Amino acid sequence: VCRPGALSRYLAGSSGQPPRETRICREGSSTLDVEFPELVKMDQSMVHLWVKTEPFIVGALQIPPPSKFSMHYLRKMSTYVRMRASEGCYPCLFWPMWRHIACGKLQLAKDLAWLYFEIFDSLVERTPEERLEWAEVVSSCTSEEELEKQRNKLSVDTLQFLLFLYIQQLNKVSLRTSLIGEEWPSPRDKSQSANLTGKSTCQNKNWNDYTHQAFVQNHLLDLLELLLDPDQLTASSHSTHSSLVSPEAVRALSFLIEGTVNKTRTVHPLHELALWQPLHAKNGYSKITKAFSFSKLQAWLRACLTGSPFGTSACLKSGKKLAWAQQVEGTTKRAKIACNAHMVPEVHRMVVMSQVYKQTLAKSSDTLVGAHVKIHRCNESFIYLLSPLRSVTIEKCRNSTFVLGPVHTAIHLHSCDNVKVIGICHRLSISSTTGCTFNILTPTHPLILLDGRRHDRNAWGAATCIPEGTESTRAEDTGLAKNREGGRTDQGSEEAVPGAGGEQIL
Repeated sequence: VCRPGALSRYLAGSSGQPPRETRICREGSSTLDVEFPELVKMDQSMVHLWVKTEPFIVGALQIPPPSKFSMHYLRKMSTYVRMRASEGCYPCLFWPMWRHIACGKLQLAKDLAWLYFEIFDSLVERTPEERLEWAEVVSSCTSEEELEKQRNKLSVDTLQFLLFLYIQQLNKVSLRTSLIGEEWPSPRDKSQSANLTGKSTCQNKNWNDYTHQAFVQNHLLDLLELLLDPDQLTASSHSTHSSLVSPEAVRALSFLIEGTVNKTRTVHPLHELALWQPLHAKNGYSKITKAFSFSKLQAWLRACLTGSPFGTSACLKSGKKLAWAQQVEGTTKRAKIACNAHMVPEVHRMVVMSQVYKQTLAKSSDTLVGAHVKIHRCNESFIYLLSPLRSVTIEKCRNSTFVLGPVHTAIHLHSCDNVKVIGICHRLSISSTTGCTFNILTPTHPLILLDGRRHDRNAWGAATCIPEGTESTRAEDTGLAKNREGGRTDQGSEEAVPGAGGEQIL
């Protein structure tokens, strides 16, 4: 046991290094506090936390959320699932119970309830073998009843799913903020396009890591209260100074937050850092209650949250510039392509491509494997990205063709005109897009996101899909109508009234 006097001499350099098994306890106390090497680490270390990017890029739908996803209703749901833990609600939420809550309590359509459930499930880490096994099971179903029977076996982490539903508010439209917080004309409207200067100027909130950080910082109280056990809340469903946060709740918060110590390359989920003994005094963890002090945990999170080293801004500022595109004579803007593959773990790869003009770009590279890809303002080009990708966002592109390798999650198009997309993905979604053609192999219905503008109402009428195996597939089953000449699907035809087929319109 190392007494305070011996500790002082050691720190002053007057004694040799103690053996690694040396432990420290308070003078006159037999209570074991912390191993000596850990105490030195604690004095020298600093924890950095940041908001994870993928839940927002892939998980947050780019439309205002249903009104029933407000904090008021999610608090009720949080209490409800705990009360019915034995019925398949907690700690894992099975599809039948989510369907009951979504359709019966939150008044959502069944298809919309499944959409959110499935999107969250796509964010859960599973092996390729597990994904393939599920895909084969679904494809073998011959009826809706059989498919529903298979879905009934699926479950998700309840607390993480609550957080997932809450972050749908990322794209919530606030009339009050628009009225009192914006100048008109707003200076923020002038240069919102992607660039490689390091400044986050993207209008797309799903790709703006500054917006992600601000969202979590501004709503941290709600996020923590959503995870509290009902007995830790007041009658009005709010926390108190004495409220305790369970380790399970902090583990769930790892869905949104991760971090590192001393900016090392080793990334840890939030709960591993929070349960690290040298940090207990700061984040309020008690070995007696086996829980965190609500107020201390919240203060610790706020103090440690910083910008993501794996986000879009870091990729643009510190990422590697790729010389994949050429400068075309007669153009004033240079093509810009950046990636962060050389400086981040494999699961955080990102590629941002902007202003590729009048050229053909074809790549199959380790840089692209498993990366989130954003293609912005590319015109009159043919772009082939043939490696397996995590997600793809195509924004404000014109008169171009995109051929993509298999996309693990989603392909999303926004504000595009006259583009053609060829690829395989789990989900295709489009918004504010006209005159586009899609050759897509996907197990889900195309998703049309309406942002309220009039031309969005006709977005699907201006899109064309070419489904796989058109001749042998009934249009009623796929939701993709076919004409008699062999395979092109013109959604503007009388056979394909938006909403009447398989496409989902939100």
